[in-house]
Amino acid sequence: MEKPIVLVIMDGVGKGDGGSGDAVAVAKTPTLDHLLKTCPHTYLKAHGTAVGLPSDEDMGNSEVGHNALGCGQVYSQGAKLVGESIENGTLFASDTWRALAANAAQGKAMHFIGLLSDGNVHSNISHLIALLKAAKETGVKKAYCHILLDGRDVPATSALEYVEKLEAVLKELNTDGCDYAIASGGGRMQVTMDRYEANWDMVERGWRTHVQGEGRQFASAKEAIETYRAETGCIDQDLPAFVVARAGAPVARIANGDSVILFNFRGDRAQEISLAFDRKDFDKFDRGDYTGVKFAGMLQYDGDLNIPENYLVQPPVITNTLTEVLCQAGIREYAVSETQKYGHVTYFWNGNRSGKIEEALEVYEEIPSDVIPFEQAPAMKSKEITEKLVEAMASGAYQFLRCNYPNGDMVGHTGSMDAVVYAMECVDNSLKTVLEAADKYGYTVLITADHGNADQMTETKKGKTAVRTAHSLNPVPFIIYDPHKNWQIKDGAYGLANVAPTVVKMMGLTAPDCWEDSMV
Repeated sequence: MEKPIVLVIMDGVGKGDGGSGDAVAVAKTPTLDHLLKTCPHTYLKAHGTAVGLPSDEDMGNSEVGHNALGCGQVYSQGAKLVGESIENGTLFASDTWRALAANAAQGKAMHFIGLLSDGNVHSNISHLIALLKAAKETGVKKAYCHILLDGRDVPATSALEYVEKLEAVLKELNTDGCDYAIASGGGRMQVTMDRYEANWDMVERGWRTHVQGEGRQFASAKEAIETYRAETGCIDQDLPAFVVARAGAPVARIANGDSVILFNFRGDRAQEISLAFDRKDFDKFDRGDYTGVKFAGMLQYDGDLNIPENYLVQPPVITNTLTEVLCQAGIREYAVSETQKYGHVTYFWNGNRSGKIEEALEVYEEIPSDVIPFEQAPAMKSKEITEKLVEAMASGAYQFLRCNYPNGDMVGHTGSMDAVVYAMECVDNSLKTVLEAADKYGYTVLITADHGNADQMTETKKGKTAVRTAHSLNPVPFIIYDPHKNWQIKDGAYGLANVAPTVVKMMGLTAPDCWEDSMV
């Protein structure tokens, strides 16, 4: 190993078209520009089949992206895993499904909570529809949907398309004395779907809405969405919570003893609401008279922490990760990010594993994220992340260091072009500082991303240009900065899973046979 290696992950920074909607191109990024002009680099596929998703129409995301980056392999993920389980029937043959369906068929209600879209990042409406139809077939008379509006992984104001599709299915199922209906909902950035314990108030608002039926009442989800849009001008992800009512009373509350399924498959924004349903010693907010339900997630969102205790689809078992290889070689690692992406450079990086592989060889640092809309503070914690990373580099204690700058992704999701441009400039300034430290202390620096976002802030459909808040399908850069060594990137088509083999090759180590190829 000639030099220790630093890996910088610019979250949500892909290669755009260079136009006015490409915040990466619009921003003043002299450091990134210089790297691309002077350093060996290529572009990596960061979506679809390259990260284990069903098709190349599926955008990548930070979770599967960091799995691929940290594991050197491609596993069936999220939507693909669930889709296969539904198609081959193993989901409905599971003990968990049978227990929840049997409970509901004996007079209790079955509730479905999750993101209503086909973005294939957190959920897919087709999975919900399959669950509803299976519930009807098993004799469930009462089933209620608590829908979270997307506008983030799909077009910003597309919610009514999904509501109409769901309502049509519910109408078909409402025979033989059944009551299948939408009961509550709200924008995903307002209720229920917080992550990394950054904002428990979001989860509590969801609890009050879905479980207790508290909130502004409407005759239908469509009425709620149209009314809130007219009153607030918000895009789907930011619409307030709503309760669907009949004769002045909620269509359905989640009652003690009911069956409840969280049909999201992605783990980060599913864990907190799962804890609220699952844990007897839960203390993040007052759950009222709650004594328990039969609860399951689509997947187990954290196997080490047993969140949730019951789930419908077995997750992939990811072994032979980069951290395992480095620990076996006695190499010390350091990882740092702020709360919003801390789990990505640790849990997801290590193959969906919460704990460390080897305590003595790994040091992780989390910088608390501010609880504030990201467009209001687009620098996020880039300065603090940089300071911690440079401090670790100066110590000489680690041979492999990694960090994640969340700005391009988290600010990108807000749809605020000016904020995203500023966010990219903050990341570029941080990158400049990291490279200066690399020169001073003797490091090779690799720069990449997990998926695109900031690179495509607008989209044009049917002649109309609108704000885009979802990830892009664009490739991401992979750059080698080492002025004293002439690294050569081999010709080829590469994806995120080729990064770990490249790191190992540069360190003079042997990669597991199951890994993808090195790029050098």
